[in-house]
Amino acid sequence: MDMTASPNSHRECVRVTEMLGRIGDRWTLPVAVTLMEGPVRFNQIRRLIAGISQQMLTRTLRGLERDGLVVRTVYPTVPPQVDYALTPLGQSLAEEAMRLGSWVQRHLSVIDENRALFDSKLV
Repeated sequence: MDMTASPNSHRECVRVTEMLGRIGDRWTLPVAVTLMEGPVRFNQIRRLIAGISQQMLTRTLRGLERDGLVVRTVYPTVPPQVDYALTPLGQSLAEEAMRLGSWVQRHLSVIDENRALFDSKLV
């Protein structure tokens, strides 16, 4: 992405940064990965993601729905049943997250070694 060519470059950069902030927050990727296998009910998502509060899950799902990454389906039952599922766009994000997670897992030992070396120089 060439950020120097267009007068809209700054605006575009801000938008990309905003979206990266959303993706990099604490809960977006765990929610997206949880939904990879198909539709999941709200309370089931909450049980599967350790530490997420009801309020944070609601905010995260709303943000993902607004961005077109998640679709919310309400079934006319009593009480209403609500499922959340990834859209194709959300599925592609979850796949990228899994790929990035695999990279981290492959390189954790080297990262740990580098951190230990760096930290030993500080003492």
